[in-house]
Amino acid sequence: MKLTSRRARAIVVAIAAGSLALTGCSENKGTSSNKDSKKDQQEAAGQSKAVVYADAAASTGPAEEVPGAKPGGTITAYQESGLTHLDPGQIYVSDAGQVANLLFRGLTNFEEDGKGNVSVVGDLATDSGKSSDGGKTWTYTLKDGVKDQNGNEITSADIRHTFERQFAKFIFDGPTYIQTWLAGPDYRKALPDGGFGKKHLPDTMLETPDEKTVVFHFDTARPDLPQTLAMPGYTVVPEKTDTKEKYDKAPVSTGPYKISEYKVGKVLKLVKNENWDPKTDSVRHQYVDGWDFQFGVTESTQTKRLISDQGDAKSAIQFTGSVDATQIQDVISDASVNKRTIKGYQPYVMSLTFNLDRVKNKAVRDAVAYAVNSKSLIAGEGGAYGGDVAPNLFAPTLPGYEPTYDPFGRLKTPQGNIAKAQELLKGVPAAQKKLVFAYSNSEAGQKRKVAVEDALTKVGFDVVSKEVDSASFYEQIAKLDNPYDMYITGWGQDWPSPGTVVTPIYDGDQVADGSSNYSHIDDPKVQELIKKALTQEPTEAAKTWREAHHYIIEKINPGAPLWYTKQFQLYGSNIGGARYSTESSYIDVTRLFLKS
Repeated sequence: MKLTSRRARAIVVAIAAGSLALTGCSENKGTSSNKDSKKDQQEAAGQSKAVVYADAAASTGPAEEVPGAKPGGTITAYQESGLTHLDPGQIYVSDAGQVANLLFRGLTNFEEDGKGNVSVVGDLATDSGKSSDGGKTWTYTLKDGVKDQNGNEITSADIRHTFERQFAKFIFDGPTYIQTWLAGPDYRKALPDGGFGKKHLPDTMLETPDEKTVVFHFDTARPDLPQTLAMPGYTVVPEKTDTKEKYDKAPVSTGPYKISEYKVGKVLKLVKNENWDPKTDSVRHQYVDGWDFQFGVTESTQTKRLISDQGDAKSAIQFTGSVDATQIQDVISDASVNKRTIKGYQPYVMSLTFNLDRVKNKAVRDAVAYAVNSKSLIAGEGGAYGGDVAPNLFAPTLPGYEPTYDPFGRLKTPQGNIAKAQELLKGVPAAQKKLVFAYSNSEAGQKRKVAVEDALTKVGFDVVSKEVDSASFYEQIAKLDNPYDMYITGWGQDWPSPGTVVTPIYDGDQVADGSSNYSHIDDPKVQELIKKALTQEPTEAAKTWREAHHYIIEKINPGAPLWYTKQFQLYGSNIGGARYSTESSYIDVTRLFLKS
């Protein structure tokens, strides 16, 4: 998923021997050294434990009480950029995904214990799901008494509607796993109006035999369905209150909080949802009375306020922002401030992605890949506290990660290989050396712009930088006819399987408006390898994914790997229950309370 866009899932695909979960830096002990990158990466790669697909007992609420928790008060959430979407079907974004866990519920969800153990539990469903027919069929039974904010009980008709509406054209920015699993890559043709008319998906795909039962039918085994259903993009949209395109501005809550006021990019206030029943929810709490989101607050301002710990800042958190790079020393050198931080390795790879429709000369793409300065870019993110040099397009959190696979010599020359880049550019026409670079108008985006311009101009590129609104950045670059040659994108696996990296961003079937295939790569060999891997057992599939990864980088080069991201967030002294969520890679919002 996109960083501050598509949200990362720290759950590995379920396999016959059991699924795995990235357990990251549990218990908020700051286990990431932030100084020894090799050690950090080894910890990230080695932090996998068996995931439990929970039964009904483990899926029954209420959630286990947080020690010392008290009710009352309002948490202030600092956020620089506005939210692109709040329609669940459109959410594939890290910040909106965080909000989704306060507002919406799906059939399943992830539960963490702070000790490195992650479970898939039933959320709206009584358990994580029951499979049959060799994993091709999955059956879910809805819990009793689950209502939306209007007091309407959630039924199987609402679940059917939630998935059918995702076939509609106005849903374009969310995950597409289940739609394509049910109806193939051209899934929209199966239900063009998204179920809003008289036509519905046939029972051979999606069956609702009674008000409490939902059955998914696939043409091949889908053992990872419980994790997929836990994505915020698959949380429920009640049928009675669906306003189609307008739903994005006024969605209906099924979670512990509901929206009391929302002005896009300006105001978001949440209050308690009186119709949320904690007895039906094994994951979330409703300790505070509300949430007040303050948009437009830069990371530097967030950090200053939280370091000072005065007034409202005492009860505030960085929602998806990080400690400002220039103030990291101010945080870590003061023990009273440093103890109010969470730290962890994220599953994102940041890359300088090329629009292959515009940058057609591979020599140009390779020259850029050698020229870019990862060291300078990481310095802007906070140095060792913000990230590590990325030698390739697979993150250390991903099974199959190869720490020494470094086709562009990034580890040896993190500041860029100017001589190699200049050699590749010999004979390249001047017109091809003019590159339009799209960057986000956030503080981080400004720093990245300077670093990219500086590195590429040194080797003879003419960089024309174009500012893009940070809230709609991914929406803009996801347009097939976008006017940009390159852009920095961040992608993290939806659960740690290479298939959730290679398929969403390098599959030619995903070349479409709103797709995550930002490079528009459409290569027959890549297609062949993807199809092969998806039908193999995990051990064999790992070899195929590795082959695809090497081919993509060496033969095509759709994007230059830059850095792997780390999380380093700060919160106020009145915030209780704070810990790092290995599932979201941010502060765990499901358990926060105010101490006084």
